[in-house]
Amino acid sequence: MGILYYGDNLEILRNKIRDETVDLCYIDPPFNSKRSYFQIYNAIGGQQDKAQAQAFIDTWQWDTIAIEGHQQIISNFEGRFTRQSIELIRGLELILDKCDLFAYLVSMTLRITEIYRVLKPTGSFYLHCDPTASHYLKLVLDAVFCSQGGDFQNEIIWHYRRWTGDARRFLRMHDVIFFYTKAEKHIFNAQYTQYTEKSLKRKQHYHTRIKGNDVYVTDIDERGVKENDVWLIPVINSQAKERLGYPTQKPEALLEKIISASSNEGDTVLDAYCGCGTTVAVTERLKRNWIGIDITYHSIGLILRRMESFGENVLKSIKVDGIPRDIDAAKALANRQDDRVRKEFEKWAVLTYTNNRAVINTKKGADKGIDGVVYFATGADTTERMVIQVKSGGVNRSVIATLHGDMERENAKIATLITLDEPTKPMKEEAINAGLYYHPLMGKNYDKIQIVIVRELIEQEKRLELPLSHEVLKTATKQDGSSSQLKMSL
Repeated sequence: MGILYYGDNLEILRNKIRDETVDLCYIDPPFNSKRSYFQIYNAIGGQQDKAQAQAFIDTWQWDTIAIEGHQQIISNFEGRFTRQSIELIRGLELILDKCDLFAYLVSMTLRITEIYRVLKPTGSFYLHCDPTASHYLKLVLDAVFCSQGGDFQNEIIWHYRRWTGDARRFLRMHDVIFFYTKAEKHIFNAQYTQYTEKSLKRKQHYHTRIKGNDVYVTDIDERGVKENDVWLIPVINSQAKERLGYPTQKPEALLEKIISASSNEGDTVLDAYCGCGTTVAVTERLKRNWIGIDITYHSIGLILRRMESFGENVLKSIKVDGIPRDIDAAKALANRQDDRVRKEFEKWAVLTYTNNRAVINTKKGADKGIDGVVYFATGADTTERMVIQVKSGGVNRSVIATLHGDMERENAKIATLITLDEPTKPMKEEAINAGLYYHPLMGKNYDKIQIVIVRELIEQEKRLELPLSHEVLKTATKQDGSSSQLKMSL
């Protein structure tokens, strides 16, 4: 059984997930890794160089959301926070001041507190981070877990190889994964590394020298060598079958090791930053129940596409919570003021209309009137483009005229306007005047400018009918291990 929640994970953790219902939680939150150490030191000194701050998805800002979260912690909102967490945040504020790093730590304290609450007494928590902030995050974890009887178990090093880096320092080749448990008694299934021919020879040598007291031997048996806390697992290369093109995608082998170690079949696994759904996919394959949360509909769409490889029955069984089910909910999504989700209405509309097949324009700046692009098949080896624009209000005839120009500029054959408001008569006339496009594969004409109303997306489940050739997920691996192209949606 799987549940996908679309929205802010703090709100969902607090309002949707009950106490002590989760066996294992793994999170891979934004790392804050684009901020270099000297910027952190500048922040400590009270002068943060905004010009050098990286504008990237894994940075945080000291804004109204951070201020509200900070107030919740220091005022012990609803009695949710430990004394140690409160005092830690007070101390970090003195050291770091109200910088972006401090905002990041406030955000993580809020969420780790809720994760502790939803874990069963035998539950485990894995936090994936990198060395730029891991030392701060361990303090946060200790303040939440250890102050309430939990235990720190391991600092796991995920070691990988890549051949790029700054020539002025050692190559950075690892991430950090902190492993905590809610209590001393917890689920843990020891993992083993299989013997190689070399290690088998070494094993025999160890057993012949064991009485000499000069050989260190540990946990060697027929299952292999007991796994240690340094995991050499390759990153996903550009040719890997599981690669989805998601910037922070983690290898399935990494999640398989964590899920196998700290849960059993039928247990419930939570990923509160589920991204492209690696945790979800591995959990499903290992026959666990799962809960995934993400704040972007792009991720929800990717996960639903990824889960198609498990078959129609699994896909139909997934519950998706938080997406608009009526016009009022669509309007609420369109009118969100939170800058983190400023483009979420556009993403939802584009991906819903195209059955999660479109390519989203993720630029925060000028998007040149284009919110998404679809590549549709016109023959066995030929494609054309459709551009999509989404409007939540203020539509009129000039919007259609401008979209027509955007279509020609982008060398697209068709353009679609998805509008929350009902189109006016002049808008419809302008769209008709744009003319027709003859589709050779379908053998019929289509309006070059098409208008789709959000009401139709929700109430009539109106969807794009053209045969699509470009897949958001290039390939999927069937659960029998064979590779196959994801089938096209007609």
